[in-house]
Amino acid sequence: MNFKRLYRSPRALYILAAGIVIISCAKLAPMGTSALGTSVPVPAEPLEVVKEDGSTARIRAKEIKESVAIELADGLQVDLWASDSLAPDPIAMSIDDKGRVYLTRTNRQKNSEFDIRGHRNWMTPSIGLQSVEDRRAFLRETFDPAKSKENEWLKDLNEDGSHDWRDLAVEKDEVWRLEDTDNDGIADVSTRILSDFFEEISDVAGALLVRAKDVFVGIAPDMWRLTDTNNDGILDQKTSIAHGFGVHIGFGGHGMSGAVEGPDGRIYWGIGDIGANLTDVKGNKYRYPNEGVIVRANPDGTDFEVFASGLRNTHEFVFDEYGNLISSDNDGDHPGESERLVYIVDGSDAGWRSNWQYGKYTDPKNNDYKVWMDEQMFKPRQEGQAAYFIPPIQNFHNGPTGMVYNPGTALGSDWKNKFFLVEFRGNPANSPIWSFGLKPSGASFVLDGEQKVFSGILPTGIRFGPDGALYVADWLNGWDTKNTGRVWRLDVTDNKNDMKALRQETQRLMLLDYAAQNDAALLGYLANPDMRIRQKAQFELAMRGKKGAAVFEKALAQKDNQLARVHAVWGLGQLARADKSAATPLLALLKDNDPEIVTQAAKVLGDAAIAEAGPLLVPLLASTSPRVQFFGAQALGRVDYKASVPALLKMIEANQDKDLYLRHAAVMALTRLGQREPIIALADSPDKSLRLAAVLVLRRWSDENVRRFLNDKDEYIVAEAARAINDDMSIPGALPDLAATLSNTRFKSEPLLRRAINANLRVGGDAQLQALLDFAKRKEVDKELRTEALAALGTWASPSVLDRVDGRYRGVIKRDPVATRAKVEPSIAALLQDAQPEILVATADMMGNLGVTAYDPKLVELLGKSSSPDVRAAMLTALGTLKYKNMESVIKQGMSDADENVRARALSMMDGSTLSSAALADVVNTIFEKGSVKEQQQMLRTLSTIPAAKTEPILDKLVTRMENKELSPNISLELTEAVDSTKSERLRSRLASSKPKGEGVANFMDALTGGDAQQGRRYFATNSTGQCVRCHAINGRGGEVGPSLTHIGSTLSREKLLEALVEPSARLSPGFGTVMLTLKDGQMVTGILSEESPQELILKTSEAEPLKVPVARIAKRENLPSSMPPMGYIMSKREIRDMVEFLASLK
Repeated sequence: MNFKRLYRSPRALYILAAGIVIISCAKLAPMGTSALGTSVPVPAEPLEVVKEDGSTARIRAKEIKESVAIELADGLQVDLWASDSLAPDPIAMSIDDKGRVYLTRTNRQKNSEFDIRGHRNWMTPSIGLQSVEDRRAFLRETFDPAKSKENEWLKDLNEDGSHDWRDLAVEKDEVWRLEDTDNDGIADVSTRILSDFFEEISDVAGALLVRAKDVFVGIAPDMWRLTDTNNDGILDQKTSIAHGFGVHIGFGGHGMSGAVEGPDGRIYWGIGDIGANLTDVKGNKYRYPNEGVIVRANPDGTDFEVFASGLRNTHEFVFDEYGNLISSDNDGDHPGESERLVYIVDGSDAGWRSNWQYGKYTDPKNNDYKVWMDEQMFKPRQEGQAAYFIPPIQNFHNGPTGMVYNPGTALGSDWKNKFFLVEFRGNPANSPIWSFGLKPSGASFVLDGEQKVFSGILPTGIRFGPDGALYVADWLNGWDTKNTGRVWRLDVTDNKNDMKALRQETQRLMLLDYAAQNDAALLGYLANPDMRIRQKAQFELAMRGKKGAAVFEKALAQKDNQLARVHAVWGLGQLARADKSAATPLLALLKDNDPEIVTQAAKVLGDAAIAEAGPLLVPLLASTSPRVQFFGAQALGRVDYKASVPALLKMIEANQDKDLYLRHAAVMALTRLGQREPIIALADSPDKSLRLAAVLVLRRWSDENVRRFLNDKDEYIVAEAARAINDDMSIPGALPDLAATLSNTRFKSEPLLRRAINANLRVGGDAQLQALLDFAKRKEVDKELRTEALAALGTWASPSVLDRVDGRYRGVIKRDPVATRAKVEPSIAALLQDAQPEILVATADMMGNLGVTAYDPKLVELLGKSSSPDVRAAMLTALGTLKYKNMESVIKQGMSDADENVRARALSMMDGSTLSSAALADVVNTIFEKGSVKEQQQMLRTLSTIPAAKTEPILDKLVTRMENKELSPNISLELTEAVDSTKSERLRSRLASSKPKGEGVANFMDALTGGDAQQGRRYFATNSTGQCVRCHAINGRGGEVGPSLTHIGSTLSREKLLEALVEPSARLSPGFGTVMLTLKDGQMVTGILSEESPQELILKTSEAEPLKVPVARIAKRENLPSSMPPMGYIMSKREIRDMVEFLASLK
C-alpha cells in the first residue's frame, strides 16, 4: 500500500482503511461575507483529501463493475473510473483540460433544502413569494425560534437546543476534484476544493463549470465565480455575478443548473421553476418569479441577459457545432404528459409556469383547471394552442438531467454530431443514457434518430473528457443523498476506435498554452475537427484584439472549412461587442454564398448591436433559407433598425403562421423596436397572421391596446388577447374590457370564457357581478362554464388569492358580503329552477358561501324532491352552512335518505354537542347495527368532534366490539382517530393491543381496507405530492418510470399493495429493481430482477444471457432501494387507504 502525505498543513488527521486515506487539515481563516459583483474570501474549511492506492482501486473497480447489470450499445465499453468513496453524491459535473473530474456534492438536500410536496400547507404561501427575500422572510417566520416545539422534525444542526431557521444555515455544499495521478485509468485522489453556501435560503449546488482560471458554481440565490488566488488547488475567492435565483419553495432538484461556456464567450446557466427575481452586477432587475429561465453574461457578470424563459427544469443544455442551443425539459408530472425536447432561442418562452403545478389546486376557494394540460401546451404544435409560447420539437424521455454534444473527435465516427442525454428515473434498472441526432426543419429541427447507449446505473452528470471518452457520474440508486457515488468512463471498443489518432491529438491540444501560439498556428486550430480546440483558438484570438481580427479575416477568406469560418464570425462578434469597428468584416458576410455564414453573421451583428447592419439585414427576411430569415429578423430588433418594421410585417404575412420560429423572430424584433402605432393599427388588418402577431407584441409590451383585439372576428385571436390580459403579470387596465366579452354570445372558447369569468371577478364592480349572474343563467352555455361562473360568484366577497385560471398570486381582496348578498338574491330563484343538477349544486354552494338565506324553503324542497343524490347532498350542505333554523329535522331527513352518500353527509353535519348522551348513544347504536360502512366511518368522524365526556363511554363499547371482531375492519382508521380525540390512554392502550405489532406495514394496517376508490383514483391522477401518475400508467395513461398498474389488483393482494406503498423496496417489480445476492458458496451476484418465482430468480446482468439463480442457492438477498419513496412520509393514512382501495379495484 502506497501512502504519501499529499499536502502540508499545520495540523492534519489521517484515516487509513481498506486502502483509503482521508486527510483533514485545520481551518485556517474566518468566514468572509459576500456582495454582488464584489470579490470576497471563501470561508476556509479543513482540507479534506481522499486517496485510494492503485492496487486497491483496481480491485474495487473490478468488483463493482462485475456487480452492476450494465447494458451497452454495440461497439461501446465501460469501466469504473472513480469508486464510491471518491465521488460522494455527485450532481453537477465538469472536466478540466487535464482530465480531472469536478463534482458538486450536496449536503443540504435532506435537512436544509425543502420539497414542497412534503409541505402541502406551504403551497399557497410559497406560490405567492416574489423574491428570495420573501423566501427568507417566510423561512424565518415558519421556523421562528418561538415555534421550536412544533418544528422538532427539523434537525437541530447547530445544536443550540432550538429547532429554528438558524439550523438551515449550517450545512454546506461542496466541490470535489477527482484525479488519476498514476495514469492507470482509475481515479485515486479526491480533494474537496470548496465547502460553502449555507444561508437559510441556499439551495443545492447544481451548476458547475470549470475553466482554466476560474470555476463557476450555481447555487441559488447566486451564480458564483470562484478563483484560486494562491495556486494551492483550493478555491479561496468568490464573486456573485448575478443574484436572486430561487424565489419559491418548489419541487426539489429544480434549482440552478447547466453552466456552459457559449460560442460567444459568455457563460450560460439556468434555474428551474423555483423562479428568479434577478439583479445583475449593474443593478438591473429581471422578474421571472414563477418560471425557469436560461441566462447569459460575460464571465464578470456584465452584459447580463435573460436569454429564454418559460422552462420547467432544463437540467442541462448544450450548444452544437453551429451554436444552436438544445435541451430536454422535464414534464409537470400530469397524467398523459411527458418531457419535451426543445430548441431554445433568444427571447423564447417555452410556456411553463410553476403556478400550474401547485397552489390553486389545494385552495378550496379555487378550481382544478390546469392551463398547461387543458390547453395542450405540453405537446408539439397543436391546433388551437396558445401562440405566445414555442412548443417543443417533440415529447421525449423521462427525467432528463445530464446532457452533452459530441465535440467532434470523441468516441468514434459512429457518434459524430450526436447529442447524449441522461434519463434519470431514480432507479438504475431504467435510467439509460440516450443518443440522438437532429436535422433542420424550417427554422427549427426535428429528431433524426435515437439510440439507447448505456443502462444499468443511475447517471446524473455527463461530460466528454480530453481523451474523447464520456465520463458519467453515478448516483447509485434512489433520490436521496447517501454519502457515496461513482464515475464511469464510457468509450468505444478497440475495433470501433477509428478516430484514435485524432483523439490523441485532441488530448495533446487541450493542454496547449494557446497564449504562447503564433497567429498562424491559431489560424490552423480554427479548422480543427474538435469544437473545443476551435473554441480555444477563437477565444485566444479574441483576446488579441486587432491582431486576432486579422487572423479571423484570413479564416473567413478561405472557403474549404466552413467551421473555421463560423468560429471566425463568432470571434469577430466577441470583438465587436467591445469595439463596434471590429464588426466591419461581418457586414460583407451578409451577402455570402453560404447561408450558414450569413446566418452566423446576422446573429453576431445583432448581439453586438451594430446599427449600420440594419439596411443590410432587411433583405435577409426574404431569403429562401428559414434559418437566415430567423436570425436576420432577430438581428434587426437587436440593432434597433426601426425602418425594418414594414419588412418584418411582410415576412409575418408571407409566413402565415406556418413556421412558429419565424413568427417568434419577427415578434421579438418588433417588440424590441418599440414602434407602437403600426402594431396597434394591425387590429384593422385583414390578415389573421398580422393581427395575431400584433397581440403577441402587445403582450410583451404589457400594452392595454391589446383590448382592441377582443373584438376581432376570429375567436382564436380574441382568446390570445384574453391570455395576454389575464395571465402572468396581467394587463390590469384591460381587464374591464376582457370582462365585458362574457356578454358576447358568439364566443364558445373555454380558454377565453374562463378568463372572461375571472376578469369579472377581479374587476369586481356591480356590472361585473351581474354579468356573471347573467352568464350562469344562459342555458345554451356549457354547464362547466356556468358552474365556474357560479363558483366565482361564491367567492365574490373574498376571492382566492390565486388566479382562477392560471394560478398566479393576485393578493387579498375583500368586498362587502352584505351588499354582495343583496345583489345576488334576485337571481337565485331562476337558478334554482334549472334542470341541470350541476347548476343546482353550484347554486347551493354559492348560496352557502355568500350566506344567502332567503331561499331556505326552496333548498328544503329540493332536498325532498330532487332525484339527484348530488343535489340532495348539496342542499343539506348549504342548509348547514346557512345555519337553517330547523336543521335537526333536515338532518334526520338526510339520515333516512335512500342514498348512502346523502346519509353520510347528514351524519357529518350532526351537532352531537346538542344531543344528550343517551340520544347520541342511540344514534350511534342505530348506525352500527344498520348503517353502511361509509355511514359508520362518518359517524366515527363526527364523534371525533364531540367532547370526550359524551363519546368516551360510546367508544369504550365500540372498542370492545372491535376486540371481539364484531366490527368491520373497514372502520379501524376512524375508530383509532375517534379514540385519539378523547386523549384516553386507557382506550388507546386497549385499541392498540388489538392491532398488529411492529414497524413498517404493521403500523399501517388501519389502511388495508375501507378506502374510497374514487378518492384514490383522484389522488393517483392529480396529486402533485404523491406524483403517482408521473411514474405509473393505467391503461396506457401515465408514466413509464415504474411498472404499469393496469391489472395490479389481480396481481397483488391488498397486503402486498399496502406493502408496496409503505415499504416499496420490500418487493421488486420485475424489470424495475436491482437485487444483490450472496450465494451460499460466497459468490456475490447483482442484477436487475427480470422474473421471480418461489423456485428461482432471473436476473439481467452485464452478461448477454439472463442469469437464473435457484432460490435454494441464495444465502442472503438485498433489494436495492426503490426509486419510489416510502409513501407513509408523503401520504396520510387515509390517502394510503384510498389508494389501496383504488389499486385493488384494477383487475
